Amino acid sequence: MTEQERAPAGVDATVPSVARMYDYLLGGKDNFRADREAAAQIIQLSPNAKEVAQANRAFLGRAVRAVAEGGIHQFLDIGTGLPTQDNVHQVAARFSPGSRVVYVDNDPIVLVHARALLAETDDVVVVEGDMREPKAILGHPDVTGHLDFRQPLTVIMVAVLHFIPDDDQAQSIVRTVRESLPSGSHLIISHVTAGELGSDVVGEGNDVYRRTTAGNVTPRTREQIAGFFEGLELMEPGLVSTTDWRPEVALDPSLAGPGGADILCAVGRVP
Repeated sequence: MTEQERAPAGVDATVPSVARMYDYLLGGKDNFRADREAAAQIIQLSPNAKEVAQANRAFLGRAVRAVAEGGIHQFLDIGTGLPTQDNVHQVAARFSPGSRVVYVDNDPIVLVHARALLAETDDVVVVEGDMREPKAILGHPDVTGHLDFRQPLTVIMVAVLHFIPDDDQAQSIVRTVRESLPSGSHLIISHVTAGELGSDVVGEGNDVYRRTTAGNVTPRTREQIAGFFEGLELMEPGLVSTTDWRPEVALDPSLAGPGGADILCAVGRVP
């Protein structure tokens, strides 16, 4: 059976998906040849791509744990990606039993896998939605029926905003989300920055991403990423590389992988 025959209805296995590329970089198996080939091109341009992806995933787990231990038990994960180990609902349940989670994505394969995995889990729902339409997500009946927006909750936008090329649109999306959150809520964001990559390499990377379902990737500066947290109180240690956000063990620099892009991250609290 070919990969196209194994793909869910409506999915073109010959077109790379950023969710499946990310799955490959994390060592997963829910990807097709086109995804692996595109990811290999990204690794050629940014040799630390696998380490960056893994560090981003580890940050997500630590951030969810931090807010869950602080008493938050509602989570809205926008652009969730393919299920892997230590998903948001699993981490939240360990540190805040009874937590309720909504996963949102627009990738058909992500939705198929997530719904299959969570079919028997009452505390979790999966919603089809596009972060480019935040009001539609926030007002979706399955979201409002599962989460109480009168009580503190955490919105997660990890490694997704760099797929919005327009700076004003990206800021508008986050502003809409921020303004929907009651006091005591949290916003978890991570975002690609160019790091050690030159503009030529960034351009070549975009050529790869233009062939994916996402269209392109837009690294942003520290100042631009900090703007997503306007009006929020940043949890310590503030806006840092994912490897530096409350690491559970000291990172051995020799294990960090060769240089390239980086991902900055932070957790903001609504005062």
